[in-house]
Amino acid sequence: MRISRKKRPEKIDLNYRINEEIQAPRLRVVDEDGTFLGIMQREEALAISREREKDLIEIVPKVDVPVAKLTEYGKFKYQKEKELKKQKSQQKKISVKGIRLSLRIGKHDIEMRIRQAIEFLRGGDKVRAELILRGREKAHPEIGHEVIKDFIDNLGAQSPIKVEQPTTRQGAKFFAIIAPSQSIKAPRPNGPDQPSTDRSRG
Repeated sequence: MRISRKKRPEKIDLNYRINEEIQAPRLRVVDEDGTFLGIMQREEALAISREREKDLIEIVPKVDVPVAKLTEYGKFKYQKEKELKKQKSQQKKISVKGIRLSLRIGKHDIEMRIRQAIEFLRGGDKVRAELILRGREKAHPEIGHEVIKDFIDNLGAQSPIKVEQPTTRQGAKFFAIIAPSQSIKAPRPNGPDQPSTDRSRG
C-alpha cells in the first residue's frame, strides 16, 4: 500500500533573542511604533517591558549598542514570517531549458530552436544548448563544437545574451549554458518599438 506524504511547509527560523535571552549590557530601545526611548541598561529595558506587559526583542544585534523593540512577540513573529513569505513568493525561480542540436540539423530547424531559445530567455530562464555525437560523428568532434558556436552566434545576433558557460565537452556530448542579458525585454504590444495600429483621427 502506497502511503501519501504531504510536503511539509518550510519552517522559517527568525532566531531573535527576547527578554532574558538578550546578553548585551546596553540597548537602544524603541517602542511598538518605532519611537526611540533612549539608550539604557539591559535591566532597565527589561523592567520597562514588564511594566508595559510587552516583550523586549533584540531586532538589530550586530552593532555596538544593539537595538531592542518593545512589542508582543507573537505579533512581531507573525509580521516577520508574513514579510519573509512575501519576499520568497516574489523571487522568480530560474530554470534551465534544454535545446537539442545535431550535426545534421537543417536551417529551418535551427531557426525554430533559436526562436524557442529567445522565448525561454525572455521568460527569464537559462538555455542549455546540447549536442550528442553518434556513431561515426565521434571522429569529428570539432564539428560538434562548431555547431554549438554557430547556434550561440546566431542567437546572440537576434537577442541580447550572456554565455554563462562556454562550450564544454563531456565524452560524446557538447553543451553550453546561455543566460538572458539584463537588457533583454519581452515585446509589448503598441510599445515604444512598435507603431500603434490605431489610425483613427480626431
